[in-house]
Amino acid sequence: MLIKKPDDIRPSEITDEKVYKQRRRLLAVLGAGAVGLVLGGAYLERRETSAPSRARAPEGAVRSLPQQRYLNLPQGPFVSSESPTDYQDATSYNNFYELGSGKQKPALNAHELVTRPWSVSVAGECDKPGNYDLEDLLRSQTLEDRIYRLRCVETWSAVIPWVGFALGNLLKRAEPNSQAKYVEFLAIRDEEMLPAQRSGLLEWPYREGLRIDEAMHPLATLAVGMYGRELPNQNGAPLRLVVPWKYGFKSIKSIVAIRFLRAPPVNTWQALQPDEYGFYANVNPAVDHPRWSQASERRLGDWRRRETEPFNGYAEQVAGLYRDMDLSRDY
Repeated sequence: MLIKKPDDIRPSEITDEKVYKQRRRLLAVLGAGAVGLVLGGAYLERRETSAPSRARAPEGAVRSLPQQRYLNLPQGPFVSSESPTDYQDATSYNNFYELGSGKQKPALNAHELVTRPWSVSVAGECDKPGNYDLEDLLRSQTLEDRIYRLRCVETWSAVIPWVGFALGNLLKRAEPNSQAKYVEFLAIRDEEMLPAQRSGLLEWPYREGLRIDEAMHPLATLAVGMYGRELPNQNGAPLRLVVPWKYGFKSIKSIVAIRFLRAPPVNTWQALQPDEYGFYANVNPAVDHPRWSQASERRLGDWRRRETEPFNGYAEQVAGLYRDMDLSRDY
C-alpha cells in the first residue's frame, strides 16, 4: 500500500513550527548532558498574549514534567518533519466529555480535574497485576518525543508532539498470560470532581479497548506531555493513550485502570451507537461514517480540506495487523 511518508510532506501542508523547533533545541541541550528539563514557558506566554482570545485552562494548569531521561529519536515512524499544530489550537479545541460536551468547554472546565496524586491499576489476565503510582511509573521510563498525526472521526485533524513512552513497556511489566487477547482501558469516574459525569450523555466511566497485538505495537503510546510540557487537563492529563492510526476517540484520556481480557471489551461509543462505531476504529477514508464522508479532513488552523490517508498515514507500520480482515466490515 502506498502512503506518504512523513518526510514527503510539502511545506504548504504544515503549520506553526516555532514550538517544535524550540523543543528540538532543548533536546540537543539535554543530549549534551543537561540533567533537568526547562520547558519554554516564556515562549508560550508570549504566544498567549498575542494570540486571538480562546478558551484556555486556568493559570498553573500546565506544569513542568518531572526530571527524566529523554531520547531524541531520528526521523522515522515516531518523529515526523511535519510541524505541529499551533499549541493554542491543540489545547482549546478538544473532545473530553468528562469536562463538557462542547469543543471549548474542556479547557474552560479543566480546573475541575485534579491529577495529583494519581495511580493506575493493571489487572486481569496477567501474572503480575499491580497498582502503580504515576510518579513511580514515570521514573522507570525513558520519555520520548513522538510527533503523531491525530485524526478525529468528526473529520478534523492535528499534528501533536507528544511526550511519552510505549504502551507495551507497561503492559510487559504485568506479564500478560496466554489468555490475554485484549486490553481494556478505563478513565477516571468522579461525579463530585467532574459534574459533567452526572449527565446521561455517556455511560461512565469512559472505556476503550485494543487487541493485545495492537496494544503492544511500538506506535501505541502512553502520553504524559505535549509540546514539551505536561499534558494540560483538557488534553487528558495526567496519562492518556495515543494510537495514531486510529480515530481519536480510541485515545482514552485520564486513565486509571488497564485490564487484560479474554474477550473484546465494548468501548463507550460502540455501546452508545453500535451502528456508527465499531471496535477497531482504524482511520479508513474508504469507509464513510453513516452520516458523513471520511475521505477528507480539515487540519486545525487551516480551513482547507485535505485527503485522509489509510491508517492516518501509518499503513506501512500497521497494515499487517489487519491482513486477514475485511476492513469495510470490521470497522
